[in-house]
Amino acid sequence: MNKITLGKTGIETVQNAFGALPIQRVDYDEATRILRRAYEGGMTYFDSARAYSNSEEKLRKAFSEAGLRDKIYIATKTGAKDPEGFWKDLDTSLTTLGTDHIDVYQFHMADRCYAPDDGTGMYECMLEAKKQGKIRHIGITAHKIKVAEEIAVSGLYETLQFPFSYLASEREEALVRACGENNVGFVAMKGLAGGLINRSDAAMAFMTLYPNVLPIWGIQKMSELEEWLSYMDSTPEYTGEIREFIEKEKESLAGDFCRGCGYCMPCPAGIQINNCARMSLMIRRAPTAGWLSEKWQEEMNKIDSCLNCRKCTSHCPYELNTPELLKKNLEDYRKVLSGEISV
Repeated sequence: MNKITLGKTGIETVQNAFGALPIQRVDYDEATRILRRAYEGGMTYFDSARAYSNSEEKLRKAFSEAGLRDKIYIATKTGAKDPEGFWKDLDTSLTTLGTDHIDVYQFHMADRCYAPDDGTGMYECMLEAKKQGKIRHIGITAHKIKVAEEIAVSGLYETLQFPFSYLASEREEALVRACGENNVGFVAMKGLAGGLINRSDAAMAFMTLYPNVLPIWGIQKMSELEEWLSYMDSTPEYTGEIREFIEKEKESLAGDFCRGCGYCMPCPAGIQINNCARMSLMIRRAPTAGWLSEKWQEEMNKIDSCLNCRKCTSHCPYELNTPELLKKNLEDYRKVLSGEISV
């Protein structure tokens, strides 16, 4: 397994990290088992957020309460939009994680590149928190490519977290290179494109092409974890077969498709857009039966109640025509249910 240095942070870690969003969905005992097994298996970088309900608390139980805090790196995030919220989130995270410092503290889903003297006071909060020793490094996460590009060359951030997988566009690959050139650590979220990618070996092999990229895999099952840990000693290589496979994947997913980022949520009509707008892909790329269940039929039927308010469109970082995409997915879904189309 490759080891990387995360930009100017100087953090050295294996190129195989733990995304702790999904562990909020499992109980405390199972979360502890998974997290400690990840550490035992060689993972040292764990990413969470204030927004991930009890994820930070589970990290505390797995590591701080076991005397393992100084053996790992913890990254977490604040979604605050003002200094008061920033300090409240930071103090809450420190207490919840059971630690006196956070290794990488990040603005969460930033819609702008916070900078000194921009009138918000947010970047000044990061500087003060670092001065106080409450955080070690300043990071930021984004979904909008224009914002990410500005961050990469700003010289203000030590890390940038952004969606990145083998389905990345040339522009997104250029963003990774820009981070490398500016010594900004690049943390890759959604390395499986929100569930659209179903070959972990190809996903891992692709990441190894970028020595400045640290992928964080969202994990909530021990079986998922063991798959990623198996690559510690036997890392997939970017072979000709994998390259050809990825090229075919990109061809099949060319054009407009929902990445499942959830920026469009919540929907005034109650539609689960981040799943329903890509249902045609999911029923062809994941176990089909689950997506055709009565529950998901009910969710898909909500598309008939779309208000066409276009709030989802205005929030989409990929500038998709989401109402039209929802209608197309519903039409295809009903054809699959009726047997008119087989998958």
